[in-house]
Amino acid sequence: MRIRIFHLLFLTITLLSCQKTDDAQKIEITNPIKLNNVLDQFVEEGLYPFLYARLEDLDGNIIYEHSAINKKLLPDTKIDGNTWIRIWSMSKIVTISVIMDLVEDGVLKINDPVSKYIPEFENLQVAISNSGKSLMEYDWGQRANACPIKLISNDSIMTIRQLLTHEAGFYYATTGFSCIDSMIALQNLPKAKNSEDLIRKMSQLPLVQHSGTQYFYGTNTTVVGLVAERATGKSLKQLVEDRVTEPMNIKGLQYGLPVGEKLIPKFTGRDSILRKANRGELDIFGPDVPDYELEHQLYLGGEGMVGTADGYTDFIRMLLLRGELNGYRFLEKETVEELYAPQTQLDNPYGHDGYNLWVSGDSMRIKKQGEAGLWIGGGYECTHFWADPERNFVGIIMSQNNEVRPRGYELNDKFRGELYKQLWENEKRSESN
Repeated sequence: MRIRIFHLLFLTITLLSCQKTDDAQKIEITNPIKLNNVLDQFVEEGLYPFLYARLEDLDGNIIYEHSAINKKLLPDTKIDGNTWIRIWSMSKIVTISVIMDLVEDGVLKINDPVSKYIPEFENLQVAISNSGKSLMEYDWGQRANACPIKLISNDSIMTIRQLLTHEAGFYYATTGFSCIDSMIALQNLPKAKNSEDLIRKMSQLPLVQHSGTQYFYGTNTTVVGLVAERATGKSLKQLVEDRVTEPMNIKGLQYGLPVGEKLIPKFTGRDSILRKANRGELDIFGPDVPDYELEHQLYLGGEGMVGTADGYTDFIRMLLLRGELNGYRFLEKETVEELYAPQTQLDNPYGHDGYNLWVSGDSMRIKKQGEAGLWIGGGYECTHFWADPERNFVGIIMSQNNEVRPRGYELNDKFRGELYKQLWENEKRSESN
């Protein structure tokens, strides 16, 4: 970002001393055993192969951590805050933060046309039903009726902002429109050789809607990562290193698995029995998923990072600190505020979406599942994080499991519910004293 000539000075100071902040407040977990029991129960019931949870205060002090492991599925396996995890969509807020940093530096403008940087996407067409209806008019259970499709011209200019808000028209191979899903699966995007090959593959796919129409979750953040690469002439891997991890001294967040490290196997619960997943069962892209090999020169901004709980909580603490970590200012305070400000899903009773950062509404407090105003995100294999800007702490729950049996999806709310029950009781006692 700005004043990068001081990078080495800041890094040296960071290595010599720990940053403290006056804004940190002590978060007391009065009964960690009850939190442990929540995690243990979900693993013992065969819903998850493992769970690792961690809470950190604003200064990076560990408030709580616990690991629960299914020893039948993962014998002789240790999982802690330094275990490398496929974080999937938790990559998105990292990429978006890089984009906002480039906007601050004047390299990009948020309302720039995407075609300014990726001219191959200037004439992307839009899929509609053969009868002429927009695909957005089909409810989930009726989407098979939209096929076959025909293609028409996009009636608006796609912008960078639409990529950040998932309104540009990109998607995953799980739309429910079988004819669309088969097209993206055929391209097998994670197997692209590099960014140029990925652009070539994506340029052959239609959009699912006219750009700017409405929120539709998909590969929009992957595309905005390609914009960053084209605008700077650097790979997304290099941009993350240069602008995020190195100047803020964040370890445990990167593209490509470190040499000598191994990833935990992929698991699925799609057969009502937790087991290792077969090729194609994690079908977000179709037949294949990212491979995380260091030599593979493809960096998926929406899905492709690996991280540890320790490294990722550092990044989220930077957001809580409004853009600064370890003595280095990455983003301006106003930019961080824009990340979580209401952008889309403004009529959703459960909260709103910022730039791919969900902000919980009052219903979370009413249901006793957490607090209103939490910044929340997660990934395809059941990774989950939140930041509490009122109490200034970060929570993360790591696993590697896709298609959890129905009760398994209660995990995050159950854990947060027990945590906040304790916090509310502590705060009530403090007020009465």
